[in-house]
Amino acid sequence: MNFYDLGRKWLNSIGDYTMYHIFPTALILIVGLLVMKIVMKIISGTLNRSGLEKGAHTLIKSLARIVMGVLLTLIIASHLGFDVTGIVALASVLTLAVSLALQNALSNVIGGFSLLYNKPFSSGDFVEIADRSGTVLEVGLTYTKLSTPDNKIVSIPNSSVVATEIVNYTVSGTRRVAISVSASYDAPTEKVLEALLKAGDQPTRLQDKAPFAAVDSYGESAINYILHIWCKTDDYWTTQFEATRQIKVLFDAAGIQMTYPHLNVHLDK
Repeated sequence: MNFYDLGRKWLNSIGDYTMYHIFPTALILIVGLLVMKIVMKIISGTLNRSGLEKGAHTLIKSLARIVMGVLLTLIIASHLGFDVTGIVALASVLTLAVSLALQNALSNVIGGFSLLYNKPFSSGDFVEIADRSGTVLEVGLTYTKLSTPDNKIVSIPNSSVVATEIVNYTVSGTRRVAISVSASYDAPTEKVLEALLKAGDQPTRLQDKAPFAAVDSYGESAINYILHIWCKTDDYWTTQFEATRQIKVLFDAAGIQMTYPHLNVHLDK
């Protein structure tokens, strides 16, 4: 056999391989990419209508791309004659090893999905989580970020968030201000209650809910009172600070003494 025949045979083999492997593989790749594009559009549309946090959109779409990309790669590898069974088995072992090594991180990721699905709060809500209060900045893949009233950024692991009690002060739109104050036993009770109700009549209070004042308990050296004021969530701190300030002003004007712990010492001659 001369070089011409060898060359022709080599070209024919390349042509056969191209005909039976390269072209179909390229076709599978093109069709797979088109299917992925269509599926991603469907997922994007569904997410936009779902009302989920925007931070969850990127996470879900990224995971969808990874899953579809892995499936397409396995299909192409199988068509080219590779044994995908071994690849899948190796991937399973590696996935198990990574899962054990990143157990805490995966727990936070699962917690993040739980928060995004159940939606106990949204970005911008004022919440109390694990004895931390603040405005929700974002629900991330592994952490939930809060901005505290003194402008500290607190990151709480999602696994801890889903495992603790969550108080959402924003979802109802209103909050109750509760102010505790003490007054001397010598001060007439009705006079104290009148001053408290006057202090509670803030312009930021809800007009359909009048302030409420009552005797809370009797202490060793003073009577303890409670004042409740309902207001919008956004007006909570303004209402509390202004009412607290006015209580002292009104008590002074009415001659009501705020007591404080003291000790009387008697010396015998």
